[in-house]
Amino acid sequence: MTQFEISDKDDGLELAKKMAEEEEGVGRRPQGPSKYVIPTIGVAWSLFQLSIASWWVLDSTFTRAIHLGFAMLIVFLNYPVLKKAAFGPKFLSATDRIPIFDFVVATIACLSALYIAIDYGGITQRYGLPNQRDIIMGLVLTILLLEAARRVIGPALPVIAGVFIFYAFMGPYMPDLIAFKGTSLNRFVGQMTMSTEGIYGIPLDVSATIVFLFVLFGAMLDKAGAGQYFIRLALSLLGGFKGGPAKAAIMGSGLTGLVSGSSIANIVTTGTFTIPLMKKVGYPAKKAAAVEVAASTDGQLAPPIMGAAAFIIAEYVNVPYVEVIKAAAVPAFASYAALFYITHIEASKLGLSGIPRNELPPFFKTLIGGAHFLVPIVMLLWELIIERHSPELAAFNAIWVMAIIMLLQRPVQAYLRKESLGAAFKQSIVDIFSALAGGARNMVSVALATASAGIIVGVVALGLGQLITAIIDTLSGGNIFLMLTITAITSLIIGMGLPTTATYIVMASLTAPAIVEIGALNDFIVPLMAAHLFCFYFGILADDTPPVGLAAYAAAAIAKSPPIATGVQGFMYDIRTAILPFMFIFNTDLILHNVNSWLQGLLIFAMACFGNFAFASATQGWFVARNKIWEVPLLICVTLICMRPDLVASLIGMPHDQRYWVYPMGLALYGLIYLMQRPRIPKADAAQAAA
Repeated sequence: MTQFEISDKDDGLELAKKMAEEEEGVGRRPQGPSKYVIPTIGVAWSLFQLSIASWWVLDSTFTRAIHLGFAMLIVFLNYPVLKKAAFGPKFLSATDRIPIFDFVVATIACLSALYIAIDYGGITQRYGLPNQRDIIMGLVLTILLLEAARRVIGPALPVIAGVFIFYAFMGPYMPDLIAFKGTSLNRFVGQMTMSTEGIYGIPLDVSATIVFLFVLFGAMLDKAGAGQYFIRLALSLLGGFKGGPAKAAIMGSGLTGLVSGSSIANIVTTGTFTIPLMKKVGYPAKKAAAVEVAASTDGQLAPPIMGAAAFIIAEYVNVPYVEVIKAAAVPAFASYAALFYITHIEASKLGLSGIPRNELPPFFKTLIGGAHFLVPIVMLLWELIIERHSPELAAFNAIWVMAIIMLLQRPVQAYLRKESLGAAFKQSIVDIFSALAGGARNMVSVALATASAGIIVGVVALGLGQLITAIIDTLSGGNIFLMLTITAITSLIIGMGLPTTATYIVMASLTAPAIVEIGALNDFIVPLMAAHLFCFYFGILADDTPPVGLAAYAAAAIAKSPPIATGVQGFMYDIRTAILPFMFIFNTDLILHNVNSWLQGLLIFAMACFGNFAFASATQGWFVARNKIWEVPLLICVTLICMRPDLVASLIGMPHDQRYWVYPMGLALYGLIYLMQRPRIPKADAAQAAA
């Protein structure tokens, strides 16, 4: 076993893999003929999604209903009612078979999801006046959807949705501040299950038309071995530098974000290599795991292929997806640059070096060895950014190219090794169908999160929007800073129990319009894109926020470090990301709002990096040497000058259109701090003691 291989007997790795499998939709492992049921449904679901992306023209409501029907079918067949047989009949927790009970429930759930398509003509004619059958089917769908979400996501989302449902009916009896006129059963069912304003709303539409294809593309890349290729490529390129394995973890996690939209899966893919290597060169277990947590969590931030919520942002803000990419580019890449910087700080503190070059895979050989994985990725990026094709068309084209690569990869390898071509072709076909089934499994949690969150969006659409704005305005006293802080903390708390996509949908439907409206009331213009990205960022940061932070638990299992301590350390690393949303709300240059010049954009990006570096130094207690207490405010000033030149310019009486002239002040102050610390730079042999 080489240093690039990890034993499957490692208990921590097994636990992390189990967590990743649970998040990605692997529940039961039935034996006998029934083991083919779920994969067959998964393949059928993937083929359906590929069909509507290419040749099959289908009404969007039908597409959403069938998409949800497949997801509900897989959930009830794949996940038992109870995780442990603590009480009740054994079939409620069976994992080695699919009980008849779950077959029946799965069929009912699927039919309830498809009901709007089955009786589409009748429902359209009696919209607003549901009959008894409509009400029964609507209630069945709502109840079974929340139960499906509980099985695959956990209790948090069903509980939150349940609170909103309760509020929808009990609103008239609430205290005056939160009193709401309420709704009737007929109106509730009509809104939630007979229209596209509830369960079948925009989030589910994005899941059905765009997100599935990107998740399937990632599953195909993963099955073909691209994840391992990316981490080996990152190690070959960066492993030899100071703290090299940590830098490789960041690059590898960023690249693996193309393969997986899951923080935990990202950790299992890259962390199995990088965490032991980080420990080998001297990183403490807690910090090694925390670096991987921070890198994997932020993978959903990095354009051009971001998490599922990014596609929903494009729909909510009503802009092409490439505009979301543009807006997210500077904050995301500045955040990643600062994480590289933090690993360099940690390596400097500990006096660490990199891995000897002779122990690393050769770069050019590694690059060429997996260059075929780059072809569909480059094609996807070309279509998204250059050709400006729709995300679904770009993803579909990348998928068929990836399918060709998967079909030929093993036979070419077999030919070079002089092995059987027939067996290689057979395995290629198996891999393709396995990827189709795997992509469907991975989509289950996203589909259910978007559908369940649609209940909350639907309740808000019943007339709560203005009330929520008034409540937030009252709680914050009209103070934009306090309002943003409340939103951020609420996102972190809600996000502890919800997937990123669901957290974003809930917070965006509740607070994004309020941020814009309350800002306008205070003569402060907040672009809608900035408000939605604010919710998006804090939904992602919830993944590593203690005490839940499942990503931290997965990394800690591999590193054999305390999970809570790992989560706290990971959150300390991610503070440099947490300040960015506050900055781009007030300085919209950071999201390139009304910025159309490449030179201007590059200047903003460079200064954002310097500002984030300074903030990282302030929070990590180290620049080129250990900070003195009076140097921390100076570093914060550098951050403020580089990220809020508009504020500094206004304070010194400089016109807004000349705000960039304050950047040299920040760089000069940064240089002064360097000169102050330079005499204290520890020698290599004393660095460990200095840390």
